[in-house]
Amino acid sequence: MAKTEQGNGLDLRGSTEKLTDNGKGGSYGSDPEVNGNGIPGETQVDKYGFTGGAQQNSPAEEVPIEVLRQREAKWLEMLNSWDKWMAKKHKKVKERCQKGIPPSLRGRAWLYLTGGKVKREQNQGKFQELDEEPGDPKWVDIIERDLHRQFPFHEMFAARGGHGQQDLFRVLKAYTLHRPEEGYCQAQAPIAAVLLMHMPAEDAFWVLVQICEKYLPGYYSTGLEAIQLDGEILYALLRRVSPVAHRHLKKHKLEPILYMTEWFMCAFSRTLPWASVLRVWDMFLCEGVKILFKVGLVLLKCMLGSQEKLKACQGLYETMERLRAIQPQYMQETFLVHEIIELPVSEKDIEKEHLAQLRRWKETHGDLHCKSPPRMHGAKAIMAAEPPSRQDLRQRPTIIVESPLAPKTAAEQAEDTKGRRKTVEENGKETLLPPQQTDNLNPPPSDSSLLLNHTNIPGSKESLSSAEHDTYL
Repeated sequence: MAKTEQGNGLDLRGSTEKLTDNGKGGSYGSDPEVNGNGIPGETQVDKYGFTGGAQQNSPAEEVPIEVLRQREAKWLEMLNSWDKWMAKKHKKVKERCQKGIPPSLRGRAWLYLTGGKVKREQNQGKFQELDEEPGDPKWVDIIERDLHRQFPFHEMFAARGGHGQQDLFRVLKAYTLHRPEEGYCQAQAPIAAVLLMHMPAEDAFWVLVQICEKYLPGYYSTGLEAIQLDGEILYALLRRVSPVAHRHLKKHKLEPILYMTEWFMCAFSRTLPWASVLRVWDMFLCEGVKILFKVGLVLLKCMLGSQEKLKACQGLYETMERLRAIQPQYMQETFLVHEIIELPVSEKDIEKEHLAQLRRWKETHGDLHCKSPPRMHGAKAIMAAEPPSRQDLRQRPTIIVESPLAPKTAAEQAEDTKGRRKTVEENGKETLLPPQQTDNLNPPPSDSSLLLNHTNIPGSKESLSSAEHDTYL
């Protein structure tokens, strides 16, 4: 079992260094010393909000607009009857997460999948209370020093002291007050940053709470015992998935914690191209930690799974370098998602191996110092453990945009007719538009949020992200 040593880059508790060994990040790391601290003027922003860096313009699967509109309609239907879909048609929800959640609804879908929506409704005003408290100076100082490291090439976090960094500070500080026994771990910052790209600070806080407590319990606690256990589980599963890769890692005594810590603790947000990050998160928040194991196994198999591939890495150092520079074709969205879905690793496999590793840990280390709550394997397990009320799932939009295509009541139609007659009487005639122009008067309802892009709410502490559309509706 790997041991966490001070100073080797793996002690993330209160560290202001990067997450990987010796301060060297993966190919998609976001260290401002390497990537820069701000965005120069007149730079091009990709559809995800990146203005540069390795994660800008990452190749993405193009979904035809007609298909996207159909998926949006299906997701809106599911979100309006979320409890029924989760109870009776969970398989269909899982399939739709595997296909990719529409960008316009991703933030709302993540909020529902994690149970963050229910937590928010059951704790009305809690985030505001935490937000107004000053926080522990020790954690506040470390969080402030970490802010500029999170996706410095993303338009939301590029400006020091900008809305994105302010909201990130608020979410992370609130968590240290919510769980003072845990405090702050550096790996929580990229998790919170990804969430803030898709939702307001309060929603991001509750989703972060669910990820830390339900999906990855113990990951961010002192000692990193949970991540070490999962590293051994990954290593054991690799023996079945890729015996060649397993033998190679065993031969060179390459401990799992050396290569998988950042992968799992940051949910691959600092490793994969952005299109793949979003698809992995869609599945992870639906199906649970099983998805992180699958991604790790796929990458290890692809990079170390044949004798031909191992010719270039004859030692520990060469192997580590190979795993830090994963070839782009293995991280490409379509390929990676297909491999994840096809890989036969289940929750039972993980839990069986977890029990075996716990027994081994007790023999070599004694009892765990950090007693974490049981891990929930995805959205269905979370909802089953804490059944929500219909009231908790009711959608409460923060911005209400009346759809021009929404059906009107009889009274509204009568009022419109009356107003039109009056206009005709005053003008002497009624002007009609040609039929071909009428179709284009109003955009589809799902596009109405485009009007809100790059909008700031006066007097509000929330900031709107333009990385995704309609995330606030």
